[in-house]
Order: sequence, then structure tokens, then C-alpha cells
Amino acid sequence: MIQKLLSHRHVGVMSALLAALLFGVSAPLAKVLLAQTSPWLLAALLYLGSGMGLWVVRRIQRVPPVTLAWREWGWLAGAIVTGGIAAPVLLMTGLAGMSASQSSLLLNAESVLTAVLAWVVFKENVDRRIVLGMAAIVAGALVLSWPGAAEHVATSTLWPSLAVLGACLGWAVDNNLTRKVALNDAGFIAMAKGLSAGSSNLVLAVALGAGWPGWETTLSAGLLGFLSYGASLTLFVLALRHLGASRTGAYFSVAPFFGALVSVLLLHEPVTVQLLVAAALMAWGVWLHLSEDHAHEHSHEALEHAHEHVHDAHHQHEHAGPVVLGVPHKHVHRHLPMSHSHAHFPDAHHRHGH
Repeated sequence: MIQKLLSHRHVGVMSALLAALLFGVSAPLAKVLLAQTSPWLLAALLYLGSGMGLWVVRRIQRVPPVTLAWREWGWLAGAIVTGGIAAPVLLMTGLAGMSASQSSLLLNAESVLTAVLAWVVFKENVDRRIVLGMAAIVAGALVLSWPGAAEHVATSTLWPSLAVLGACLGWAVDNNLTRKVALNDAGFIAMAKGLSAGSSNLVLAVALGAGWPGWETTLSAGLLGFLSYGASLTLFVLALRHLGASRTGAYFSVAPFFGALVSVLLLHEPVTVQLLVAAALMAWGVWLHLSEDHAHEHSHEALEHAHEHVHDAHHQHEHAGPVVLGVPHKHVHRHLPMSHSHAHFPDAHHRHGH
């Protein structure tokens, strides 16, 4: 039983870290593309590339249609508006006014805001280790966005930093709303976000007079969007399913380090003392998150829902026909009340109080 529970955690952690890698490299690469197009239009192209790429993949794989409950459509719509339409425009706007390495590390604030909303609004559990890690990440973000000397105030990164932080807030709301539908097809959720948000921002960008870039920039933006937003978001939703919003955000917070590394290596941006101090504080915060061990006696109430699962400690129900052990399958099933103790995260089956 313990081995199966650990394997679920492993899937969640690896999904979150791979999502972080794919998303982390997007900031410095998008910085290059911003020289060829406007921030708003680039945000649209990134999400359209995400949605269209996932649509093609799903057509090739002949994935069956997905049906969501009416309430789930509401959660998904809220996630699209906050994380798909508003957040990428704010990020591209901030990225245009500051270095890619700075904006990459500043994106760590997303995990903090995701956790705060998860704790305060959605009542996920919290312990002192996680709070301390979040405090370190916030301190790093403050160091990173602190204006320079008085003579450089006019060209400081204060307003671009606020735009990036606004993007982080949008994605934090998105993450918590997406958690509500995370048991559904992750690829469909990412595709719906990409197509809806991308087309909406495209209309707005063109209406505001954005000029269309060359075909090379358009294709590059689409490919970057497919990998750094589409594939990354699909993996992120899988992680939400296993880890909950706050823990997934914590693991995902390594993304800015990948972005800062690419910024220094690819764009030859300077390694400043400010950057090193911020990176050290954020690295400490991420380590505190990754080294968390949450285990205690807890009780499960009766629950009925449908999602892909295997028969493990939390899935011991009957079937009308034979089911191969260890093979994932999906159907409506009921969880009976039970109590036990093991290491766990606030996933779909662990919403208990503390």
C-alpha cells in the first residue's frame, strides 16, 4: 500500500518538475520574440500554439470527447479568463521592460500566491515548514524587484515587476480554479485554455492595432507555446491531481531557475549580486518545500466521483466485470468512509481538516 501511495506522489512530483522545466525556458525565449512583435500579440500566439498543438495531438491519438459538469465549466471559464487571457499579457508587458533573468526569478511569486489562495480560500492544509519556504521566496522576489539608485528610478524595474506579479496573481487564481477540474482529461483542459485564451487575446491585440509579425516569428511563438504552455500545463494539471494546488505550486516554483539559467547562457545577461541573493533565498524556499514530509492519522468521508484510477488503498470498490490489476480505468465509483495513516498531499482524496 505504501509503495503505491509513494508512486502516486512520484508521478505528481515528476509531472510538476517537468512542467516547470518547460515553462521556465519560456521567459528568455519569449524575450527574443518580443523584439519582433507586441506583448499582447505574442501572448495570443503562445496560447494559440498551445491549444492548436494539443488539438492536433488529440486528433492523431483519437481521444474521445470530454464531458464536464456545468459547475466544472464555470471553474474552467474562470481559469481561462485569469490565467489564459490576463496573465500572459501582463507577463509579456513586464518582460518587455526588464531582463529575462529578473522576470524569470520573479515568477516564483506564482507559487506563493497559489499557496496563499489554496490555504485561505480553498482551505488546503499548511504547516510551518511550507510557510517558512514561502517567506523565503517572497523575500527573494522583493530583493529582485527593488528599484536601483535614485538616479536610475526612471528606468527602474518597479512597474515591469508589478506587471509580472500581476501575471503571477492571475496564474495563482487559475491554478486553484483548475484544481477543481483536475480529475478530468488534462490534455483537454490545457487545449481548451489555449484555444479560448489565444483567440480572445488575438482579437484584442488586432483591435488595438498590433502588427502581424513574419512567419518565422509566428511559427516560433506557436512552437514555444505548444511546449512551454500546452505540454507544461497538461503536466501541471496531472500534478494538481496528485499533490493539490499549494504543493504543486511549490514544486513548480523551480521554473524560474531554469529561465534565469537560460537567460544568462543564451542572452548573456549579467549575473548581479541582486540576482544571486534573490536566487539563494528562493532556492532555500524551494528546498523547504521539496523536503516536506506530511503524514498523520486521517479519516476519509464517503465520496462519489469519476476519474482515471487503479485499485490502491483508496480504491477498493467492486466491478461488474474483471479488471486487470494495475491498469488505469475510469468510471463513477464510491469511496466508503475509512481511517488510516500515511504520507499524503491535499489531492482529490485528501481534503480533510487539520
